Amino acid sequence: MKDTSIIFGIRSVIEAIENDRNIDRVLIKRGLQGELFLELKKLIDKNRIPFQNVPVERINRVVNKNHQGVIAYISPVEYQDFHKVYDKVEATGKIPRFLMLDGLTDVRNFGAIARTAECAGFDAIVVPEKGSAPLSSDAIKTSAGALFNIPVCKASNLWYILKYLKEKSFLIVAASEKAETKYTEVDYSSPVILVMGSEDKGISTQVQKLVDKNVSIPIKGTISSLNVSVAAGILMYEIVK
Repeated sequence: MKDTSIIFGIRSVIEAIENDRNIDRVLIKRGLQGELFLELKKLIDKNRIPFQNVPVERINRVVNKNHQGVIAYISPVEYQDFHKVYDKVEATGKIPRFLMLDGLTDVRNFGAIARTAECAGFDAIVVPEKGSAPLSSDAIKTSAGALFNIPVCKASNLWYILKYLKEKSFLIVAASEKAETKYTEVDYSSPVILVMGSEDKGISTQVQKLVDKNVSIPIKGTISSLNVSVAAGILMYEIVK
């Protein structure tokens, strides 16, 4: 089945960028050269579009036509500017609740978390510019459409977003299975941003330096940790409670 969220071919991707299509990321065959490619690369750099240099085999698995070594993933959902979203939330007078996903790469986990965040009344999801699950059709399907209703903001540096919110007296909470503080032992009455790490590496060192509270969810069984989407759901509902 053709994935309509993918554009392939150097000229097609150039035209997509020039027409302001919402490109999530670009995959480029390693070693690709030529004048047309250089034109594309300048546009990618100018518009700060995330890209990866990958083996041609990876691209062939996605597209079996004449892709010329380039494919682009088009997001059906527009990313939003975090500061504009923050100002809008602040203007409502409610206590802000934000969610940050630091390096989460599984699109189904992303979709499931977005669905819970929207149901729990969180105001926005913040993701890094690179190294994050794309806003793909799979993510939207798993979110049951929630990704159309909750703002998703891309940040070139998560540290700066957290620094900004810390200056706004936000409590920065991070999930960690090694934390001694249980998730039920924290006062969440102030503005909060919850940070969830990647499925394998957890929260990055740079982000961890700004965390105010690391919290854990007690595990009674033999498996040492919860799926990240389940853990996020537990923590989000505790925060809004």
